[in-house]
Order: sequence, then C-alpha cells, then structure tokens
Amino acid sequence: MNKTPLVGILMGSDNDYEIMKETGLALKQFGIPFEMTVSSAHRTPERTGHYVREARGRGIRVLIAGAGAAAHLAGVVAAETTLPVIAVPIDATSLKGLDALLAMVQMPAGIPVATMAIGPAGARNAGIFAAQMLAADDEALTAKLVQFKADMAAGVTAKSEALQRRVAADFGS
Repeated sequence: MNKTPLVGILMGSDNDYEIMKETGLALKQFGIPFEMTVSSAHRTPERTGHYVREARGRGIRVLIAGAGAAAHLAGVVAAETTLPVIAVPIDATSLKGLDALLAMVQMPAGIPVATMAIGPAGARNAGIFAAQMLAADDEALTAKLVQFKADMAAGVTAKSEALQRRVAADFGS
C-alpha cells in the first residue's frame, strides 16, 4: 500500500501468511494501509522488540500478532508498547490452535491483548476490529463500517429469501 501504514501485522512464521492474509484483505477492504512482517518472539526477540518500539514513531496505531503453538508473540508485543494489540491464534500443532488461544488469552494483568478466534475468521475479525478502533476518530471509516454491516445484513436476507424458495420448491408452500 502506498500510504503510511496504520496497522502493523506480525506473524511468527511465514507459514502463518495464508491465515494472516485475511487480516490484510479486511484492512484493504476499508482502505487502511498496513504492513506485514515475520518476527518471532522466540527466535528473533530483539527484532520483534525493535519493530514494536519503533512502530508508533512510524505512524502505526494498532498492532496485530498472529502465531501458533506457544504463541507468545502477542504478549511480547504488548509488553513493549502502549499501542493496542490484537492476537490471532493459528492452528499450527496437533492441538489445533487451542494452545495458541490459551497462551493469548492468559495475559497477566497490565498486559492487555484482544484475542480473536482461531484461524481465518479470527484473522479477518482482527482486521475489522482494527478498523473499528481506527474509526473512533474517523467519520469516513465509520461510514465504511456502517456500510459493511448493512451489506452483511442484506446478504443474510438474500440467503433467507433463496432458502424460502428452495423450501417451497422441495416441500410445496
């Protein structure tokens, strides 16, 4: 994106990209510039700390961390900044992401992390949640979010109407 990024997306491994891509797609939908990087809480702690400490000065207003397994990335990020941090648990082990989810929601007092659902839905919701935070002082972004919710509602109504036609065709009215 060509504007200064407002959201920084970190992932513990490039294997997490297919999940975290959903975050980028959500942000793009709302016209929010973002950046993505791979930075591990365990394998590159200095790189992670440096990225997070420099984020605010570069214009970043929200950080999103996606990780699997022990999933300490979001907590490490939150420990290094006062920016809001959103965590996305990723299914990367035989525990199907539950290990990551539990690691992310068990932050000690004073290290808040907003944790989304496991996987692609959580990654998408992280982008939407970041948009909602940024919309607190942005009326144009608020309008986009209002339209997004109206479009979702219209989609449900359309699906219900299609279902009613199928029911009538299959079972008679």
